[in-house]
Amino acid sequence: MKVHIIKREQWLPIPIEEAWAFFSTPRNLDKITPPELGFKIETLPSEEMYEGEIITYKVKLAPGIWIPWVTEIKSVTENVAFIDEQRAGPYRFWHHRHHFEEKDGGTLMTDLVHYSVAVWPFGMIAHKLFVKGKIKQVFDFRHEVIEKHFSKSK
Repeated sequence: MKVHIIKREQWLPIPIEEAWAFFSTPRNLDKITPPELGFKIETLPSEEMYEGEIITYKVKLAPGIWIPWVTEIKSVTENVAFIDEQRAGPYRFWHHRHHFEEKDGGTLMTDLVHYSVAVWPFGMIAHKLFVKGKIKQVFDFRHEVIEKHFSKSK
């Protein structure tokens, strides 16, 4: 199984507590997800994230084709980091660590994702043709939305 890595950093001009409050609220995920993914939360046990929480979503793979995505919140250290892992969904493996640290009068947010797609050789082909670009597009979109959101909040 080939595991791919994506790492993104973004500095936010806000205190770490404000960054944590926004990103640790599962409902805010749809605000920072590209609309063409048709992201929909199906079940959300709590508005406040906690270790062991199972959240289910649906995402649009193609027009008229929806797939479920089930994640578990594996670890939560308030104002520092949380980890979500896919239990079922579009990836063979998905582990996403969100890390926050105070830096230069604001907050440095780091996303570190380890992921794998379908079994070789189909996964390698799909990754090159579609998946890698789609993940980049999602994180580029998030960067723009987050920058606009937090620049307006100040």
